[in-house]
Formats: sequence, C-alpha cells, structure tokens
Amino acid sequence: MSKAFHCLKFMTSAVESLWLNFVRLWSWNCLWLVWILLVVFLVYFFRESIQIIESISTMSIFLGSLSPRFYVALTGTSSLISGIILIVEWWYFRKYGTSFIEQVSNNHLAIGSDDNETNTNQTADGGGKQKFKVWRNPLNLFRGSEYNRFQWVTGQEPLTFYDMNLSAQDHQTYFTSESDHLRTCDNIMQKAWRERNPQARIRAAHQALKEDPECAAGYILLAEEEATTILEAERLFKKALKCSEVLYRKSQILQHHNPILEAEHRRDTNVLVYIKRRLAMCARKLGRTREAIKMMRDLLLFQLMKEFPLMNMLNIHENLMEALLEIQAYADVQALLHKYDDISLPKSATICYTAALLKARVVCDKFSREVATKRGLSAAELSAVEAIHRAVEFNPHAPKYLLEMKCLILPPEHILKRGDSEAVAYAFYHLPHWKHVSGALNLLHCTWEGTFRMIPYPLEKGNLFYPYPNCTESADRELLPAFHYVSVYPKKEWPLYIMVVASVCTITAILAILTHQYPETMIVCAKTITEFLSLLLTPFAVILEKVDSLMPASMWHLLTKI
Repeated sequence: MSKAFHCLKFMTSAVESLWLNFVRLWSWNCLWLVWILLVVFLVYFFRESIQIIESISTMSIFLGSLSPRFYVALTGTSSLISGIILIVEWWYFRKYGTSFIEQVSNNHLAIGSDDNETNTNQTADGGGKQKFKVWRNPLNLFRGSEYNRFQWVTGQEPLTFYDMNLSAQDHQTYFTSESDHLRTCDNIMQKAWRERNPQARIRAAHQALKEDPECAAGYILLAEEEATTILEAERLFKKALKCSEVLYRKSQILQHHNPILEAEHRRDTNVLVYIKRRLAMCARKLGRTREAIKMMRDLLLFQLMKEFPLMNMLNIHENLMEALLEIQAYADVQALLHKYDDISLPKSATICYTAALLKARVVCDKFSREVATKRGLSAAELSAVEAIHRAVEFNPHAPKYLLEMKCLILPPEHILKRGDSEAVAYAFYHLPHWKHVSGALNLLHCTWEGTFRMIPYPLEKGNLFYPYPNCTESADRELLPAFHYVSVYPKKEWPLYIMVVASVCTITAILAILTHQYPETMIVCAKTITEFLSLLLTPFAVILEKVDSLMPASMWHLLTKI
C-alpha cells in the first residue's frame, strides 16, 4: 500500500507540474501567434495602399546592384558588434548571475514580465535584497591552530571579512555586558573584540591578563587566535574555565540585586558555556571522543536545568551527534534525532542527512540498482530513499561533497542553512561517517538525483519543505572564500539573449569570411536559397489569393468609412 501510494503521489505531482507548465507556455504562445497572424493579415490586405510591392521590387533592384565587398563589410561589422555585446553579456552574467539586457528590459522597459515579476526581480536583485539569516557553525574550527595554519601553508585566506565580522559581533554579544567599564580588564577586552587586526586583539588580551590574571575572556581570545596547536588551545581553555567558574558563582549569588548584575551573570554564563563547549571540541579533535561526549551531555543537561537560550544558537546537539557517529553509537544518535528532528524545531543538514544515513544503514549493504529496478523497492529501501530525497531537498549541495564530486575546503565560521556553506561544513566532518557505513554512498549516488524530478520548480513550490530560497548564492559568496567555486541551485541556464547574440555573432562571422573568400559561390547560394523559399511560400500565396477573392473588392474603402 505504501509503495502504491508513493507512486500515485509522484505521478500526481508530475502531471500537475507538467500541466501548469503547459498552460503557462501555451497561453503566451497563443498570444504571440495571434499577434503575428494579425500583423500579416493587415500587411497583406493593405499592400496596395502602402505600396509594399513597389517597395520590395525597388529594394531588390538596389540590393542586386551592390557589390560583394558591401556584404563583406556589412557582415564583418555585424559580427564585430555582436561579439562585443556577447563579451559584455558573458562578463555581466558571470559576475551578477543574470543577463544585462534581460535585467534592463525587465526593470526599465517591462518587456517579457508583468508588474509582479518586475517587483520580485527588483526585490531579489536590486536595492531591496532579500534578507537571510546566517547561523554560527557548531563545528567551527580554531583560528590559530587550524585556519591560520592553512593560510601559512597555502597562502590563501580561508575566512572572508564578512564571516570574521559576524564572529566579532557574536563575541561582543556573548562576552560583554553593561558593567564592563567598571573593570579595567573587561573594558580592554570589550575593545579587543571590536579590533579588526588579529595582532592588535592578541596584544589587548595580553594587556587584559596583566591587569587581571583571572580574566577568562583574555584566555578565550588567546586560545582561539594565538595558540598554534589544539593542545595549547586546550591548556588555555582550562585556565579560562577555572576563572569563569569563580566569576559565575559570584555573579549567580548577586544576579537578583539589580539589572546590571543580572546582565553580568548572563555574560558569565555565556563565557562558561562557550569554554566548556570548546573544551569538548578539543577533546574530540585529540581523540578523546567519549570524554567529549560526556562534556556535551552535561552541557545539554545544563540547558534543561537553566533554560539557557544560547544553547539553541550553539546547536551543541549537532556536536554530540557527530561524536556519537564517530564511535558508531547509532542507537544514541537515533534517540537524539527523535528529540530534535521535530516539526516544531529548525532543521539542518546534520539532522536531515544523519536521519537518511541511519535509514540507509539498514539496507545499503545489499542494495543494487539492477536488482531494485527488476523487483522494485522493498519497504525499508523505500523508506531510505525517501529519507535521502528529504535530505537532498533541504540541502541539494551536500551530495556532491559526500560523493567527492567537488573539492572540500575548510568550513566557515558561519553557515547559511540550505546553502553551499552548510553543505561544506556538514561534509567536512560527516564524510568519514558515511564511509564507515558500507554501501551508504552507493545508495546516495543511485538515488539523490531523483529528488529534482519531484520538485521541478524548487523556487516556486517545495515538496517537504518551503520553496528553496533564491538568495543563498549571494550569501554563500560572502561566507565562502574567493578561491572556492560556489555551488548554485537551481543551476542557472544561459539567458536567451546571450544565446541569440552568440548565434548572430557566429553566423555573421562565417558569412563574412565565406563572402570574402568565395563571392561568386555565395551569390549562387543566395539565389538558390531565395528560389527555395519562394517555392515554400507558393502554397501560402495561393491561399491568400483565394481568401482575397472571397473578400469584397473595396475593403479599404469600407474600413475608412467605419
């Protein structure tokens, strides 16, 4: 029953999408056809009044008197102009993702789109860009011991200025409060989080520690940016943990006295949670996975006890899920998914693809495309395929990284959900977990492209999620480094204007060269083509003469009276 229902649902959605596409195309084609027929009809019946026959004969005599050099110059000039337009169009499309002629016609001339579509394009591309929300990457790396080492080796910037600026804003939100001016070290660190120069931030952290050796924020900055190894970062975070626990206990007692002390306690809580999370990540990177799992579970319990809002931004459950997959504790991962893969909670690539991995793990070791094609999918295989389709619909960029069809880079510090940045961050850590499950990548390879047949118009209508946002490309280009080729979905086709200009440029260039090299042969070919076209148009001419004989002789006179 479930298989039949799935097939019926797929056929219904496919027929519906085909019908909507047919109606949309047919309505515009009918309007254009009626307009062309009306123009041809009026030109034919008013041919004597506008003297079109005499004009055509005069033009044919004039064109016949021209030399081949004129046609060579004409076609050469046309080819040159078309080539210049083609280069400009191609450069503009590569830089901005749209055709310049198409954008001008839509925004200023209102050609080929109604007012609603024009407003939509202006909102998406023009001055009113669509707003998007970026999230803190729960698996972000350490700047000093990982990002900076990559830069030292390759000479390439792994982080963009926009990404680092977002991190600076996060640090100011997490680690500062209204009472920072009361303590010299806190005041110094408040300025340090706003600094753009890394060396100036490090100097400010050392200065804050000189003023107060118990400044936890100073140790955090040094562990993040100055430490060149994970071991050194862990040592600094442990010092910060001792300091933050003392400050947390003090502010916990005084938090209800006034609003300033309450804000200070909230700041100390943020610092404590952040340090514990980074210590758990250090343990995970150093191979102490079970210790990291215990620390992450303690943080989640702390969230339940304190109702701590920062936990939802840090997404510590995704760190825990990745660590559990590393030790292959699939039952614990399933329990986490049961809690966090809820319709009322925000989704992520980690949740969707981990759910697909667990369902694929049941059937992937014996899965074969040939056998499945012959006998059909079993209930378990169908459930796994549906889970993969759900994951791919949420983030269509991740399969190319999991299947190693695209090169991985270091993940950014912030990600855009459903975007290429989230796919990079997910695949960077979770690709080994897919490889641990025998046959999982083969099942993904065989089934992931079927998702796009279920949602042929992802920007207009989704299947299990909302329609795919059309602002992810611009956001990902700001989050990901310049040397990375950003994945775009849905893939943009070359605009019609670029194809037309390229065709005109190519054809005119070929005609110019042939006319210059073989003028007599080209004249013969032109006459042959003209005679062939006249033969093709002969039946239409006969039909028009018959229609003309049936119409009144004084048609023009009657129309002038009306």
